[in-house]
Amino acid sequence: MAAGRGRALADSRSVAPLSPAPPAVDDLHRRILDWYSRAGRDLPWRRAGSTPWGVFVSEVMSQQTPVARVEPAWLAWMDRWPTPADLAADSPGEAVRLWNRLGYPRRALRLREAAQAMVERHGGEVPREVEALLALPGVGAYTAAAVAAFAFGTRSTVVDTNVRRAEARLVTGVALPAPTLTRAETALATSLLPADDADAATWNVAVMELGALVCTARAPRCAACPVEDLCVWRAAGSPAYGGPPRRGQSWAGTDRQVRGRILALLRESAHPLSAADLVAAWPDDDAKRARCLAGLIEDGLVEPVTDGLEQYRLPV
Repeated sequence: MAAGRGRALADSRSVAPLSPAPPAVDDLHRRILDWYSRAGRDLPWRRAGSTPWGVFVSEVMSQQTPVARVEPAWLAWMDRWPTPADLAADSPGEAVRLWNRLGYPRRALRLREAAQAMVERHGGEVPREVEALLALPGVGAYTAAAVAAFAFGTRSTVVDTNVRRAEARLVTGVALPAPTLTRAETALATSLLPADDADAATWNVAVMELGALVCTARAPRCAACPVEDLCVWRAAGSPAYGGPPRRGQSWAGTDRQVRGRILALLRESAHPLSAADLVAAWPDDDAKRARCLAGLIEDGLVEPVTDGLEQYRLPV
């Protein structure tokens, strides 16, 4: 499950059920779970019948990417590669090509490598155990916890940016969490998990959805919140954020933009392109373009054609 967002790390280990929660926490559970059952978005990887592979792909795609961009890409990938074996058998260049403009294209290569590992180690299936998920290429603590929870119903602590913000306001009374995940936040998220495995898995995605749709960073819709009257931040008068400055990432003129333009040219071409063809990606700065092309080659996203000509293509 995912709602487009910038991702934080999480404690991916399954956790033992807590002792009975105090009534206030029970109230949070009841209201937020009920709200999610009515207001949660109908995303294809959340539907009955979605496979663990579909959940896995959605989690990788949703890292630092809005859901509106993920959904069409996910549908295209699942149509082309409905199982790990299907993706593992195809070329890395095709994975990069179909990734299109989803951003951070190295994820496409890591996803294919993870699919290959699933074929080699797990009979072509997504593993259920957190430790086995963590051993897959490109899988970190957050992704392992999320797949364990959302694909297999494991009681795991799943913490993304939306969860952190919603729980910071609801329970600790601050406008925004710290710039990076703290142990205290992970402990708080664990303490708020319902004792029942199924409820815990749904709770994780319900709080994510609350943060994505209602408890947003810039303009929270507090009047639409199912637990506004229980929110410590609201009770304190919605104090402004007082922590260190939070700077957004720039895009225009960055190496990421140039790399994206080079990949776009290669995706759109059925044939290798020359260095002269790639000038169109960034005509005003030869040094930057050359640096970005070299970085793409080093990352395995582009490869030179070894036929004596200075040509480049997606990896085969």
